[in-house]
Amino acid sequence: MARITTYATDTNISELDKLVGTDADDASKTKNFLISTLADYFVPYQIYAALLTQTGAANPPVATILQNNTGATIAWTRNSAGTYTATANSGIFTANKTAVIINQGEEDLADNIKWTSPTTSTVTIDVSSDNLFTNGFIEIRVYA
Repeated sequence: MARITTYATDTNISELDKLVGTDADDASKTKNFLISTLADYFVPYQIYAALLTQTGAANPPVATILQNNTGATIAWTRNSAGTYTATANSGIFTANKTAVIINQGEEDLADNIKWTSPTTSTVTIDVSSDNLFTNGFIEIRVYA
């Protein structure tokens, strides 16, 4: 086996790449570990992260997706002034395991931002009126 310093450096890391390591649960055998498996181990939740901008009296927020590893497609709708719902095409928002981190971005007019997940396929946010999101950040985390 060659010295490790003689191997080429992989500058394009993918989830299918492997690392060599020791499996402490299997008599310390040397095994391959997928990068994707390690990522799941170190970040024990799925993420939908986006920048939201909402303008007008009847428009839903427009999402610029930063990351979505939930496996679901999420669409935004406007329910009423300042109330918007993210609807996933599958039931990914597990009860008592879903958390939302949110701000309104470049706007500073809302006093409170509230969220709820009334079903396993929806998350609703309430900022009390329209036109309060300009590149507002939302991250929905679903823990295992």
